[in-house]
Amino acid sequence: MIKTVFAMALAALLLLASLGPALSEGNWRKGKYLYRKNCRTCHSAKGPAKDLSPSTYKQAKWAELFNQNKIPCKPKWPKITDKDLADIYAYLHGHAADSPSPAKCK
Repeated sequence: MIKTVFAMALAALLLLASLGPALSEGNWRKGKYLYRKNCRTCHSAKGPAKDLSPSTYKQAKWAELFNQNKIPCKPKWPKITDKDLADIYAYLHGHAADSPSPAKCK
């Protein structure tokens, strides 16, 4: 059991390190604001895109989406800087379904 927990923690640290400084240094509080301002307009129950919240995916899935640049709506965002993207990632990843503090509301 302890070996499994240690291995999972080590894997998470390696994954975070592989994201590079841009994503791993985001400010989740600013990311929450940016997410609500830029993402929730479309990704809500009333929006044109799939309803989305941080707890929609687990941390590994958020890491995959951001690390491999698999965000289909990214070209539509108006002036999202790399720093803003790191902040949004910090919010989504830090409040994912399997995080220590998953998002309870959107």
